[in-house]
Amino acid sequence: MEFVTGVKEKETLELHELMAKDLAGNTVKVNGAIHAIRDMGNVAFIILRKREGLVQCVSDEEITNFFLKDLKEADTVEVTGILINSEKAPGGIEIRISAVRILSEPAEPLPLAIGKWKLSTSLEAKLNYRPIALRNLRERARFKLQEGLVRGFRDFLYGEGFTEIHTPKIGAKSAEGGANVFKLDYFHRPAILQQSPQFYKQMMVGVYDRVFETAPVFRAEKHNTKRHLNEYTSLDFEMGYIDGFEEIMAMETGFLQYTMKLLKQDYGTELKLLDVELPQTNRIPAVRFDEIKRLVSEKYGRRIKNPFDLEPEEESLISRYAKEEWDADFVFVTHYPSKKRPFYAMDDPEDTAFTLSFDLLFRGMEITTGGQRIHDYRRLLEKMEARGMTGEGMEQYLSAFKHGMPPHGGLGIGLERLTMKLMEEDNVRETTLFPRDLSRLEP
Repeated sequence: MEFVTGVKEKETLELHELMAKDLAGNTVKVNGAIHAIRDMGNVAFIILRKREGLVQCVSDEEITNFFLKDLKEADTVEVTGILINSEKAPGGIEIRISAVRILSEPAEPLPLAIGKWKLSTSLEAKLNYRPIALRNLRERARFKLQEGLVRGFRDFLYGEGFTEIHTPKIGAKSAEGGANVFKLDYFHRPAILQQSPQFYKQMMVGVYDRVFETAPVFRAEKHNTKRHLNEYTSLDFEMGYIDGFEEIMAMETGFLQYTMKLLKQDYGTELKLLDVELPQTNRIPAVRFDEIKRLVSEKYGRRIKNPFDLEPEEESLISRYAKEEWDADFVFVTHYPSKKRPFYAMDDPEDTAFTLSFDLLFRGMEITTGGQRIHDYRRLLEKMEARGMTGEGMEQYLSAFKHGMPPHGGLGIGLERLTMKLMEEDNVRETTLFPRDLSRLEP
């Protein structure tokens, strides 16, 4: 019998340890996957891929204990050698190999040339071979930046007194309504996959005042566009005791400011790899739905076709207008028509045709929907009745309001879309780890 006393220290070193310590001239040991082999004759360069980046190892056949022909791309190995400083090597260091131990070998050659700077293949091929394609440095960098967005969301909201919650994704009734829900049999009872954690996060405002969640949501929309997915990650928060929906927009602006600083500080390598230009977040314009429609129509000569919603072309033109007129990468569009908002959206008391809600557009695309919610039980029932709705399947949700709820509101951010526009990609699947759409259910 023996005791486990904590994290086990390893003899092998990580990239940050090799670069942070003055180890030049010392014997070091590292492990990693062979990313590329460059045979120069008597000398060969073996590039190892590690979680933090690349390590260049130099093999001189006169001093090493292995034959270069015994190594191949995608082998995982443990390398022992002398660490030296080298301006030409990645990170300014390289290892002069004295010994190599093979840990594992691939059964087949790689289907993609992942060692190249950029994968010169179609998006379809990259998705078909997703676990392999993501070994390319630029491909995997996208998801390190996505990690930074989620990390920023969490860290910022923790600092603002929010509590993280985890809500069920199988339910009896959808918070969003409509027909775009995935239905399933739940032990001989009808159930759905949740389109949003809306009901749950509202109920939890009555418990913790401020809550947030990062989790998948499901939309059974039969869209096959570059901007739609049937499963995506939603960054949601809900906050109570607000004086108006403007506080929700202000909180999101704070999150964006915090997160862009975090990316600049901790994700510089990935930003450089992908040539990402961080957007401006010091001030974000907020303009009414009807007003921005008029302004865009007048400036760009586009006839208003749908007075109740924004079309993709309009979103693009609104962002163009915001950049040209206000030098803004983001723009809040406020006071959406009540006709296009869910029953729980609070109507504008000055004009009930509109709601105290908003979308946030980023470089031509909607990435956020949010607003103030109805917190009064009687007003909630009145709006449901006006829409011909019943409370069937929502009894627990409504009970929270029956027994008192503070003024509150919140939002949901599409993580993959936010990542997509940050990197100025053309297709949301480029920034989705394992996409789920009309045609793709694997890998």
